[in-house]
Amino acid sequence: MSSDLTAATGPRRRLGEAPPVELLDDGERLSRTELTSLQLARLKATLRHAYDHVEMYRRKFDAAGVTPQDCRTLADLARFPFTTKADLREHYPFGTFAVPMAQVRRLHASSGTTGRPTVVGYTERDLSVWADVVARSIRAAGGRPGHKVHIAYGYGLFTGGLGAHYGAERAGCTVIPASGGMTARQVQIIVDFQPEIIMVTPSYMLTLLDEFERQGVDPRGTSLRVGIFGAEPWTEEMRRELEDRLDLHAVDIYGLSEVMGPGVAQECVETKDGLHVWEDHFYPEVVDPITDQVMPDGESGELVFTSLTKEAMPVIRYRTRDLTRLLPGTARPAFRRIEKITGRCDDMIILRGVNVFPSQIEEIVLGTPGVAPHFQVLLSRRGRMDHMTLRVEARPDLAPPLRATAATAIAQGVKDGVGVTVEVTVVDPGTLERSLGKIRRVVDQRTV
Repeated sequence: MSSDLTAATGPRRRLGEAPPVELLDDGERLSRTELTSLQLARLKATLRHAYDHVEMYRRKFDAAGVTPQDCRTLADLARFPFTTKADLREHYPFGTFAVPMAQVRRLHASSGTTGRPTVVGYTERDLSVWADVVARSIRAAGGRPGHKVHIAYGYGLFTGGLGAHYGAERAGCTVIPASGGMTARQVQIIVDFQPEIIMVTPSYMLTLLDEFERQGVDPRGTSLRVGIFGAEPWTEEMRRELEDRLDLHAVDIYGLSEVMGPGVAQECVETKDGLHVWEDHFYPEVVDPITDQVMPDGESGELVFTSLTKEAMPVIRYRTRDLTRLLPGTARPAFRRIEKITGRCDDMIILRGVNVFPSQIEEIVLGTPGVAPHFQVLLSRRGRMDHMTLRVEARPDLAPPLRATAATAIAQGVKDGVGVTVEVTVVDPGTLERSLGKIRRVVDQRTV
């Protein structure tokens, strides 16, 4: 094991230490007072840039009766209209760009599985800022110059792979651009190349874990010391599962394509108490998803972001649909934290009048012996009633006769813990379809 990594994170089961001061960038050295002053200056510039160069924002501001000059304090941002994914799709592909196409150096896009994809663009400066915030995130996770980073996020139009790639290089790390898929080969690369860090979705990490064990490789004996997991919600129960089976530090990274990509916020390895938002580039708000009112820090609601430094595609009060709350900074005192995101406004299932979140299901599945944390919720109608079927993958060593026992335990756990009756089927390992390393958690087959 690298002596540098030992200094950064200590023995595997001990929390890591903050990076040395000399590794911090200028933004990380700001006081809270300096940060808020910088935020206001950048916010005013961003509102003017968006209003002057994006017709959509000019129309929305005019309709709301506000102009960029009306922003005199950070609290004034609440007077400005929200931006939604539907707004971006309506102006597909380049209608929200604020610079000429000749200044755009890269395009990314969402998968578009539920409609038109959202397309995002980056100037040369945007790409440099993106690399900076991902490098900052890797440092916060315990990464140091010279570490090898195995990147198993998908490369291509998805922002995960290339975002992590350039950030890791900016951090002075050696990049292993594995991308997604070819699971058996990924395990071999990890064994042979001995990376200290892996960046991947938590659900695909579980797939890799199963492959380690299938190949007879002890996951706790690999070179991996830090896992930076993102691109999908995951729970504290999932963290314990990953850390116990891999004997590493599992930390969360947050981002979304419309705001930048990975690197908007990062959990620090020394505290693991939520994700510090890199507020010098991304201004967070939490709003009531029903009333749209800004919630005070500490209150739960929907996370909203305004970019502060983006040139090609600024976003003003973008509704993420992610549910969380803002908390004071700890490991990075100037930057506020968001709690680990385990649910989304649009992921909430209303089943026979009961609100159900996939994260509640995950906690029960993770607490059931013999099954893997891979599951999928199928919603259908039987007669006039909504019906939920839960498909859960068995672990390879679960004997078929015991699957019914596991299914019964899960069904009872959902009934007791969530308050709804579900049908549970335990399926073979690897049965549930994965895309970019992620399982589609909810499949709604109900018809109106």
